[in-house]
Amino acid sequence: MAELETRELEYFIAVAEDLHFGHAAARLAIAQPAVSKAVRRLERRLGVKLLERSSRSVALTPAGEALLHHGRHALNAVSAAADRARRAGDQQAHLRLVIKPGGDANLLSGILAAYAGRPDARQVDILFGGATDRADHVRDGRADVALLYAPFDDLTGLDHETLIVEGRVAILPPDHRLASRTEVTLADLAQETLPRWKGVRWTGAPEAGQGPEVTDAAEVLQMIRLGRTIAILPRSLVQPMHPDLVYRPVTDAPSSALVLAWSQDDRRRLVASFVAAAVEAAGAT
Repeated sequence: MAELETRELEYFIAVAEDLHFGHAAARLAIAQPAVSKAVRRLERRLGVKLLERSSRSVALTPAGEALLHHGRHALNAVSAAADRARRAGDQQAHLRLVIKPGGDANLLSGILAAYAGRPDARQVDILFGGATDRADHVRDGRADVALLYAPFDDLTGLDHETLIVEGRVAILPPDHRLASRTEVTLADLAQETLPRWKGVRWTGAPEAGQGPEVTDAAEVLQMIRLGRTIAILPRSLVQPMHPDLVYRPVTDAPSSALVLAWSQDDRRRLVASFVAAAVEAAGAT
């Protein structure tokens, strides 16, 4: 990082997020002139203007937008590298697994049992993440491994092993026009309203109407009961089925996969052993 110093980058990101030098300085607990000097020094080193300043406002330039986006990832990577180095030297380190509540396809108990039977097993700490942030837990070092759903979760920067591949089902209110069918196709659902998952761009039915924004399955089910939307979800995410809703297989929907993911540069035996146990347990079901 010859052109970037982490401290200067941290100062710039604080200003870019607040768009106010004074607020950023207070947040960083340093004097405002130090923040201003650091940002100007960074601009000189990069040879571009990052911020447009006036007496009343601060705004990001296109170069500033780019540095804010990529700079956040860079700082997270530095923090994760330091954390992984410390944990690699800790012979008693626990393994941290992040999951979405109910997002294990009923495999977690078997995976934990298989791992516990290995001679190098460590304690496993279970962390709960939201619908779309679990991959970030692994990328920034908060977790060692994650259970994710492909293609919904972003696997950029991660290695993974597929545990199960499954079809998807449409969840409908009981009075829906398709509720009497035994199965449906994407063409049947093309004009339906589907929820917009916060942080997820792909629904599997691109011609569908845009429905309410949701963050988890509980919100989706409530909206379906109210008649505001339908949903297409991996089969394992709708277990157990709610008796007041109708579930129909979508015969031509792309399959989804539950995967165990970890950082591409994480080669610790701690992680490799857990991955091997998870693959073994999933294969035995």
